Amino acid sequence: MRQGTGDRFQVDSFWSWQGLGEWIQLGMAGFEELDVWKRSVELSAEVYRSLANCRDFGFKDQITRSGLSIPSNIAEGYERQTIPDRIKFLDYARGSSGEFRTQALVGVKAGLLPAELADSWINESKQLSAMIQGLIRSLRSR
Repeated sequence: MRQGTGDRFQVDSFWSWQGLGEWIQLGMAGFEELDVWKRSVELSAEVYRSLANCRDFGFKDQITRSGLSIPSNIAEGYERQTIPDRIKFLDYARGSSGEFRTQALVGVKAGLLPAELADSWINESKQLSAMIQGLIRSLRSR
């Protein structure tokens, strides 16, 4: 059960919460078990692979960094001890997702990315943002 006061809490290994259709035992599972983290890692890796030969190093650096920032901030937030800290880093991840979508759109308009690829990335990023928002809502309800 949840114990403690304020925004700090302890959980035993049997207390669980449902987030976006998956059960996570907070006392045992880590961020590596979150579907949103797994999907954002895959998106980031796809961006790196797709842009391996991109010669516009400024664009490549910026979009790969914003893509990498999504799973990195989810992980950092999940490792935090307080709910407000977790929410803060999840919010950073959501912001990075918006930044990533902007850069993908600019990449298309600048002729650096094929529209079909960028659309795929943008759609996945929108889904990730919605999943992150679901985690934030779940944490705020505690």
